[in-house]
Amino acid sequence: IFFLACGHWQVKKKKMAMRPGVILLREGTDTSQGKAQLVSNINACQAVADAVRTTLGPRGMDKLVFDGRKVTISNDGATIMKLLEIAHPAAKTLVDISMSQDAEVGDGTTSVVLLAGDILKHMKPFVEEGVHPQIIMRNVRNAGRLGVEKVKELSIPFDTTTPEGKEMLLKTASTALNSKLISSHKDLFAPMVVKAVQALDDGGNLDDLMSLIAIKQIPGGDVRQSFLVNGVAFKKTFSYAGFEQMTKKFKDPKVLLLNVELELKSEKENAEVRITDPEQYQSIVDAEWQVIYNKLDACVSCGANIVLSKLPIGDLATQYFADRGMFCAGRVEDGDIKRVAKATGGTVQTSTNGLSDGILGTCGGFEERQVGDERFNVFTECPVSQTSTIVLRGGSEQFIAESERSIHDALMVVKRSLKSRSVVAGGGAVEMEVAKYLKEHALTIQGKGQLIVSAFAKALEVVPRQLCDNAGYDSTDILSALRRKHYQDEDGKWFGVDIINGGICDTFDLGVWEPSDNKSNSLSAAAEAACVILSIDETVVNPKSQDPGAQATGMMGGQQSMSNMMGGAMDMVNAQKGGSRSGNLGNGVSWMQGRGGG
Repeated sequence: IFFLACGHWQVKKKKMAMRPGVILLREGTDTSQGKAQLVSNINACQAVADAVRTTLGPRGMDKLVFDGRKVTISNDGATIMKLLEIAHPAAKTLVDISMSQDAEVGDGTTSVVLLAGDILKHMKPFVEEGVHPQIIMRNVRNAGRLGVEKVKELSIPFDTTTPEGKEMLLKTASTALNSKLISSHKDLFAPMVVKAVQALDDGGNLDDLMSLIAIKQIPGGDVRQSFLVNGVAFKKTFSYAGFEQMTKKFKDPKVLLLNVELELKSEKENAEVRITDPEQYQSIVDAEWQVIYNKLDACVSCGANIVLSKLPIGDLATQYFADRGMFCAGRVEDGDIKRVAKATGGTVQTSTNGLSDGILGTCGGFEERQVGDERFNVFTECPVSQTSTIVLRGGSEQFIAESERSIHDALMVVKRSLKSRSVVAGGGAVEMEVAKYLKEHALTIQGKGQLIVSAFAKALEVVPRQLCDNAGYDSTDILSALRRKHYQDEDGKWFGVDIINGGICDTFDLGVWEPSDNKSNSLSAAAEAACVILSIDETVVNPKSQDPGAQATGMMGGQQSMSNMMGGAMDMVNAQKGGSRSGNLGNGVSWMQGRGGG
């Protein structure tokens, strides 16, 4: 029986050896599995974090990115991550969390990348020592959840209707602008931002912030010449002859908003009109003119003083309105038309038929004014005072572009502060307090989880450490002082890095305040990104193209197309003479015999 069994096993082994291998993936596909590829993914994420590490905080440096067309100078984490065009598939996760942080909160885009990178860095030894990724992920998620709960517990609520609440909003806007290029001008921009966002909050349209608050850039002049318009302002659009004769200033005007083209439309070139008398042709021309005049008469008779349209307003209409003491502008951008409609209470019309007084908007004053080298149409004292326009000035294009990104971040931070209505201290104070809490909590956990949660807590210290490094201070001494303060003093929970003097200080008393949602979102997003990277057990990279000759065909396209043309012409001549066809046919194509064939 033993020999029979051995013989059966040998036969089975031979059959298995003869069985052909099953190929599931395309030739050239790169696959990597196991511990090595997981460590490789973690290293890639650390490299991405190192790229933006030096941009953190008030003393962070800027990055210059040239994409072949334009130069961008920025220290905004989300902007840099977007411009780097990272190719590594796992490292792109950090780009995603940075972009989501920018969309959700507006600030903390660098912090969230650093946190995720450092969490992975501290989990790397556990991976190398053979701890199962699921155990690591479970404890990382748990630590992230506990961290978010601790931030909520630490947060200090405020009431925006009180003077103290408004002061808090100003402090959060100033803190967001602290690390930006325009930090020295935060006394100018912080009140602008708070005023614009509070107007939206009072009207209950806080969620429409990006569409109702416009940021316009005008190169030239000094940055201190930037100003806020409590209404709508947009650059003068393309204009025809007769524009200079228009009235450029109105008090309590009526505004007509159109999505109609007010131009003389001639007949199409390929249209055919048969006439028997020259006078009939004149009647056709008169009808075309009558169509445009009917539209213009309707605009005037409705009582409007200002006519704005998303589509062109031609030279005839421009002169027509100018003769009647009106103002018009065509090719107005869609966003500007919507803001004017919101501010003035008007309704955009798609036809000039049946215009009534009810669809017209109004405002306290309209003026076309000169700002630098540009002329701006400005609507002020609007009845629905929710829309605002921030006009930015500056010496260079790159400076103004970075100023716009800074203002956007500040707007989002104030919006988030109004929604959460609670703040925490910045400067690394929250991270140190949460790290202390997690280290104490880790002692209550049995098994490997204790080490993993302790490592997560250690990773949170990357924020104060990097703030010190970027300011040129000794991070070891300052972090030691912070740990001692947070562990020993009961009222030391708001102590963070003193960027000005190079020590530690109570950042809450100093006015370095951030919305609590900023820190909560950073912690949860960083923990989630780390878990995504740790959950990958195999990386598969498919080849770009299955056809290796695709590029060669494209390069020889000119010569090949000429030969195909010659071959096609010969075939047509031969077919007409009753001869046989010749020439090359495309792949999978053959001459058809029988009906319709040659």
